[in-house]
Amino acid sequence: MSLIWSLSLLVLANGAPVIARRLLGERCAAPIDAGLRLADGQPLLGHSKTWRGLIAAVLVCAPVGALQGMGWLDGALFGLLSMLGDLFASFTKRRLGIPPSGRARLLDQLPEALLPLAVLREPLGLDWLDVLLVATGFTLFEWLVSPWLYRLRIRRRPY
Repeated sequence: MSLIWSLSLLVLANGAPVIARRLLGERCAAPIDAGLRLADGQPLLGHSKTWRGLIAAVLVCAPVGALQGMGWLDGALFGLLSMLGDLFASFTKRRLGIPPSGRARLLDQLPEALLPLAVLREPLGLDWLDVLLVATGFTLFEWLVSPWLYRLRIRRRPY
């Protein structure tokens, strides 16, 4: 059951920013990097990484963590860590010259999955093999579901 809860938290943490954008449009969409560009000319993170998305992930995961039995605080921390993994991936993609919202298989999924799963492994009731299984499951889920979410006009890109 902890594998399903963990996968659910990942899906919620990463879906919350997308749903928040759909519901709020451009309201509250301040980019986390405030438009900062580094010496390589690329944005630090990119305009799609917003405070709204980070807060949405934290707020959605907190009550689910409480329902799961790991507590509100660990649930909120899960959402925050997942978004920090996503920010790390965006930072890395910019340094590799991949434009904001550009595709990078595995880099787009693994940091946001592995960081919260590894840090909160014990409260989630996971061992290291479980962490790898859930991260793999999340990656496959994203690859399969994202094109459908694009067709439904929920996502801006099919990946």
